[in-house]
Amino acid sequence: MSGEPTTPSGTALLVLGCPQVPVQTSIALYLINRLKKSGVVPVVAGNKSANTLLVIADPDRHYLGEVIDLDRTVALISEKKRDFDRCFVFIHNDAGISYAATMGAISKAKLFVLIYGEHYDDLVKQVDFPCTIIAAKAVHNPMPLKKAIDEVKPWAA
Repeated sequence: MSGEPTTPSGTALLVLGCPQVPVQTSIALYLINRLKKSGVVPVVAGNKSANTLLVIADPDRHYLGEVIDLDRTVALISEKKRDFDRCFVFIHNDAGISYAATMGAISKAKLFVLIYGEHYDDLVKQVDFPCTIIAAKAVHNPMPLKKAIDEVKPWAA
């Protein structure tokens, strides 16, 4: 196999919130890798802390491509200056639910919500908008969330 991308293509936005839960950074890098291998161009939009963690974790940009401020991204999408084919919102608190609902309302992207953390099941119950839910109790160990992502294979959507 030559390592060439498979059939899927397009763009994907990864919306990262506060990196309070340790699994966010590793799962974001994992998802970026899977998307790129499938021919999907990932763009990361996060707050300063989330973006900085990723940039420091991948200083040579082996995985990371474009990294942009989250508020700027929301403005660009709401002004119809930019949009994506897929959107992955990382959720571990109520603010994440709000960002996901906002993305669902302003973007044409197929919406995926990645819900994790100690109380992920309570957050799942708050999702009342169309999306694909990927959820697992993952705080320090990213494997439960990785497994849930692998079952859905959102890079092939």
